[in-house]
Amino acid sequence: MSAPRLSVDRERCIGAGMCAMTAPDVFDQDPDDGLVLLLHTEPPAAHRAAARMAAGLCPSGTITLHEPAPDGT
Repeated sequence: MSAPRLSVDRERCIGAGMCAMTAPDVFDQDPDDGLVLLLHTEPPAAHRAAARMAAGLCPSGTITLHEPAPDGT
């Protein structure tokens, strides 16, 4: 089964930092502008739950979680 993929839209990011606090192994904040930095487009299994939570907590909807199709594609 394929792993979920993440993407971020830095244009939408407001720098709230919920992602970096919730899933620090997957997200960080740019030290210059405070916007999201995606560290792993396919988070390791141990960090997937936190990545999903971070996507749900993002106040600006910056993070998109792309779940694999049921057939694994």
